[in-house]
Amino acid sequence: MKKKDIKRYCFIAVLILAVCIAVRNFSVISKLLKNAFSACVPLLTGCIIAYIFNILMTFYEKHYFPKRNSDFINSSRRPVCTILSFASAAVIIALILNIVYPELVKAVKIIYDEIPPFFSEIQKFAKTTLKEYPEIQNFIDRFEPDIQSITEKVGNGAYDIFDSVISFIGSTVLLITNTVIAIIFALYLLLRKDKLKKDISRFQKAYLGNKANRRINHIFETANETFRNFFVGQFIEGIIIGSLCFIGMTIMRLPYSAMAATIVGVTSLIPIVGGLLGAVISAFIIFTVNPMQALIFLIFLVILQQVEGNLIYPKVVGSSVGLPGIWVIAAVTVGGGLFNILGMLLGVPIAATAYKLIFEILEKRERSIAMTEIETDDEEDYDDNDNYEDE
Repeated sequence: MKKKDIKRYCFIAVLILAVCIAVRNFSVISKLLKNAFSACVPLLTGCIIAYIFNILMTFYEKHYFPKRNSDFINSSRRPVCTILSFASAAVIIALILNIVYPELVKAVKIIYDEIPPFFSEIQKFAKTTLKEYPEIQNFIDRFEPDIQSITEKVGNGAYDIFDSVISFIGSTVLLITNTVIAIIFALYLLLRKDKLKKDISRFQKAYLGNKANRRINHIFETANETFRNFFVGQFIEGIIIGSLCFIGMTIMRLPYSAMAATIVGVTSLIPIVGGLLGAVISAFIIFTVNPMQALIFLIFLVILQQVEGNLIYPKVVGSSVGLPGIWVIAAVTVGGGLFNILGMLLGVPIAATAYKLIFEILEKRERSIAMTEIETDDEEDYDDNDNYEDE
């Protein structure tokens, strides 16, 4: 038996043994993998933050004294553009909160103040409509919701959930810690991305062949192009639909126009589900002021989303991502089921990348089959000509 065959059989035996051990200790291994993934969450989050902020940073680097090539400009370009990208994100978040938070607080206060009169109106309506049913009227008369009593009970019950509060504080501290670690890791990646690229390239050249390197680089280039186009397109699309929503609501004099437009624009970053979520939240808040205006807003937003889905989205996002609608729905559904909102957001570009790569392989295979068929036809024609000449 050859030495190469012995190594192959030993590898297969070790692989079978490892699979058997994994199956017998599946619960332990799954727990270890879950703990490992939890430990890596801040780093993975940092990678996502770095990738998104790299789009902004690249934009600033292209416009940071592009025609000057002094040592100071070259050395300051990366840190200054990194700071500008984070500052831009902070300004956008602060602006959104400044628009949404005060209006949201006002809407909650209106809801709290309007609950007792709302129940009174329901009672009056029921008494007028259900005169022929005295039993129902007696029940309605006895039903008196006491908001103050409910508030006091909630306050007294707070002492019983002390452990839950402690757990919440611990979770909040953990979330803040993971966020800080993720931001620091993202900053490191952004500031050292050129060095990291060189190191990865060195490892590829040292341990992989040219053919494998070309395939890996092509996969990453396709993924990078798809993700970049998706994020930029979604951001532009969110600004467009938010602006159109604000203009339309202002013309129709609907309340909370700035807040509703901001919510619609932000939630539209999530494909398919985001538009519905933004519509429900905004309509509910407008409902606290005027139910009829909430209905008008929903009709207006449905029309706007139809225009956006058929005209704006295909031009801004659809053509750049290149994923058919049925696969967009599948990507959002599967991604949301696995990783919630983050899965909905990342599911589309991941599916689009896989879609492009698979169809590249398919088209290459079809071209190869077509070339083989052409060569076979040429050979048959050549043989037929030879036979005709012999005759």
